[in-house]
Amino acid sequence: MTGTAERMPAIYVSHGAPLLADDPLWPAQLAAWSGELPRPKAILMISAHWEDAPLAIGATTTVPLIYDFHGLPEHYYQVTYPTPGAPELADRVRKLLRTPGMPTQDFPERGLDHGAYVPLREMYPDADIPVLQVSLPTLDPRRLVDMGRKLAPLRDEGVLIMGSGFFTHNFRAMNMENRVHSAMAEFDAWGSEVLGAHDLDGLLDFERKAPSSRLAHPRSDHLAPLFVALGAGLDELDTQRSVIEGFWLGMAKRSVQIG
Repeated sequence: MTGTAERMPAIYVSHGAPLLADDPLWPAQLAAWSGELPRPKAILMISAHWEDAPLAIGATTTVPLIYDFHGLPEHYYQVTYPTPGAPELADRVRKLLRTPGMPTQDFPERGLDHGAYVPLREMYPDADIPVLQVSLPTLDPRRLVDMGRKLAPLRDEGVLIMGSGFFTHNFRAMNMENRVHSAMAEFDAWGSEVLGAHDLDGLLDFERKAPSSRLAHPRSDHLAPLFVALGAGLDELDTQRSVIEGFWLGMAKRSVQIG
């Protein structure tokens, strides 16, 4: 990445599912959020739906999306989002992250998964901003914060670092009537408190400190992208705020901005 640019925030977005596009409220919330942000030169996406180690770098050209879901009506499999590739950003990511302790690998044919394109289509519907997706190389919160810290210089180059997950994520607690299981509500309330207090240590130890953590996250993959965003905004944690709150299909859709 070259040239000067306005410093971008680091964000964590709860991405929902492909059905999000039909929700009467959430798409407008995402669109309003992006409208308040500086326009990115490029977007670096870390989605809960790609775990691979060592860290993997996705397509740097325009390739088809990955429809990594099952059993939905056919029109959800016809969605497109042909963003420009981001080869320069991929080079920067390699330089920032490729160390003896963190090698990288390339997957030039891997398109954006639904954790990436579902929120991006609502936030940047013109698909005219280069997007690069990289994998989660671990679910360890401290290692992910360190990864985000190493990526932080990209923010000064106009890159929006976006972690995409779901603030609570348990298929057994999901329901179409948006009834909220007490475990989801408890975890979200705890998350609001520790985020508001800028308590990084508490967040890092969420499995022990958060109420109902194992019910809210049977696996921590959907919370993991938050730690990359927190690492990328480590020097500005006091600016952290929840931009979107509430529940969708019974899951907490809390989304966070730092910077």
